[in-house]
Amino acid sequence: MNTYPKPPLNLFANEKIQGHHRDRLAIVYIRQSTLQQVERHSESTKLQYALVEKACNLGWPAEKVVIIDDDLGRSGASAEGRPGFQRLVAEVGLDRVGIVLGIEMSRLARSCRDWYQLLEVCAMFRTLIGDADGVYDPAIYNDRLLLGLKGTMSEAELHVLKQRMLEGKKAKARRGELVLQLPIGYIKHPSGEIIKDPDEQAQAVIQLLFELFERFSTMGAVLKYCVKHSIRIPCRENSGLQKGELAWNRPNISTLCNMLHHPIYAGAYVYGRRPTDPRKKKPGQPSTGRRVAKLDEIEVLIKDKVPAYITWEQYERNQRQLAANTMALKGLGAPKHGASLLSGLVICGHCNSRMTIHYRANGCSFSYRCDRNIRHYGGESCQSLLGLPLDEMVVEQILAALEPSALEISLRVAEDIERERKTLSMHWEKQLERAKYEVERAYRQYNASEPENRLVTRTLEKKWEETLSAEEKLKIDYTKFIAEQPTILSFDEREAIRELASDIPKLWSSTTTTVQEKKEIIRILIERIIVMVEGKTEKVFAYIHWVGGHKSTHQFNRPVAKFEQLSYGHELLNRIVKLREEGHLFSEIADILNQEGWESPQQHKNGFSSAMIGPLLARRGVQSNKRTRSKEVTRAHNEFTIRELSQKTNIPESTLYSWLSKGMLTIRREKEVSHGGVWLITADIQEIKRLQTLKNQLKENRYSRAQKVN
Repeated sequence: MNTYPKPPLNLFANEKIQGHHRDRLAIVYIRQSTLQQVERHSESTKLQYALVEKACNLGWPAEKVVIIDDDLGRSGASAEGRPGFQRLVAEVGLDRVGIVLGIEMSRLARSCRDWYQLLEVCAMFRTLIGDADGVYDPAIYNDRLLLGLKGTMSEAELHVLKQRMLEGKKAKARRGELVLQLPIGYIKHPSGEIIKDPDEQAQAVIQLLFELFERFSTMGAVLKYCVKHSIRIPCRENSGLQKGELAWNRPNISTLCNMLHHPIYAGAYVYGRRPTDPRKKKPGQPSTGRRVAKLDEIEVLIKDKVPAYITWEQYERNQRQLAANTMALKGLGAPKHGASLLSGLVICGHCNSRMTIHYRANGCSFSYRCDRNIRHYGGESCQSLLGLPLDEMVVEQILAALEPSALEISLRVAEDIERERKTLSMHWEKQLERAKYEVERAYRQYNASEPENRLVTRTLEKKWEETLSAEEKLKIDYTKFIAEQPTILSFDEREAIRELASDIPKLWSSTTTTVQEKKEIIRILIERIIVMVEGKTEKVFAYIHWVGGHKSTHQFNRPVAKFEQLSYGHELLNRIVKLREEGHLFSEIADILNQEGWESPQQHKNGFSSAMIGPLLARRGVQSNKRTRSKEVTRAHNEFTIRELSQKTNIPESTLYSWLSKGMLTIRREKEVSHGGVWLITADIQEIKRLQTLKNQLKENRYSRAQKVN
């Protein structure tokens, strides 16, 4: 016998129900907002199911009454994530439904958008809507007006309920008493307050992670350190049979990122740190669209409310470092593996823009270049220079600044190494202590079992053996660690540190000193370096802005491509011509120039050579004795030698020789002029324009390839 409660009979005594309505289906829509309501408020669910019997009393046969209860435990705030409501609208749109029955309008929808969509479809296909107050025809204006009012009230009711609960939650949060899901390293005490995880090893690991970031400045370096030393992240299980148990998970970059950004580790209580952005919310996925709010956007921020792992000042430093690491184009960025020691520090003295680094020859050579005019205005680069001379000059100044601190450096290095080794040793000891406890626990469980129950005994015995094996492996690894890195530095290690620190250049050039460490030292001492190249000459002025406000000015020479770029190029050529007129041989001229301290454009380590003198004399019209011409060259007005064409088009001779070998130039050879003959290139105005265009294209292609490499 059916014992479901019955809705009022006046619901069905309505003349609006016609025969064509009974020819179609009667749908009973059932919904409860949460699974908790389904479990605890069963009377409401039973009352909704009782509408099936009333639909039969209205004249619908039982086989034409359809129950849609797919949305039990789902909110009616939106049609998203409600397959039952979507199925209902689809059935009505297919002209299969004569009436839709619900105990009240809030069961169908609490959103006016979804509610009016249902009304439009029902009005179009002549479908009735029934609730506890009566039967309505959405095609009739008065009924539609009443249904619209009920839908508005249903939406307003949901808004009021939500607002009331939200304000209560916010009031509790403003007092710092609202405890939601806590991050790693914190638990909720039975009294309601937030405390650190009582496990000492968990606290030590979290403290170590922040110390590592303070040292390395990048999450990637912290992750590599954890992997190298087998450090795992402690995490309390949030659900399942092991809820509340401490698990040790592999470190990953996402977990480290969440920990370094969360203010709770600095002792601050926060609420509203992950607001939802409706623009980023995905349809049917209510938990999407969240973003991390900035500190000034967080709704509740109470400092010194919970136990802290780091100070607030350290937290702010970490945030600045993380921001710099993700803003490589606008800031310093994190130290990389590149050979350049001054990445992010070099500023163009002409336009005040940050100069970029361009690597060549697989990273063996690099240069600093200001590309602001190229990127924004399509012009030429402000200035560029090879990076090695600038780096060497700055390193020389750095070493001079560090020399008075040699003793302090040696003591600090020794302290840091001992502190790191002690921290790792404590971490190993806690792991051994935990492994010993697991062995003893498995042993107690094995002894507590009944010997007759072999099914249980065999399982516990296997677990005991596994814990013993894990403890033994951990002991072997710990012994190996102690052998490789004893906690206290030996006498030889201390003497090696003092010796290196007393000779800072040797310490700087040591193979154990990485490029990243050098960059970190430079960034500690220097804020920025403003560089100005004097025209296209070799002269470079560098203005170093040291941390603390001190400034120093330095000048050095950079390698240039041509003698014409040298600021003393004219005097150098005059000196070479004068020496030649005095009767000196090429080798003698080269030796004299080297003795007098003249430098070539490329600043060769070996100085001038005899092979370099002949071409320089030829620029002044002084002929070499090795090759004489028997007669003048007979040529047309548009024929040039390679040197003449290079000077006319500003294309390097090496490039013209390359094009010559590839057959890209029109040439002829005048054999009777000299011993080797003279190559003459035919180049009228159109040909010269073509060659200059080809040169510009090659330059743009080289720049594009350099940009891709970087």
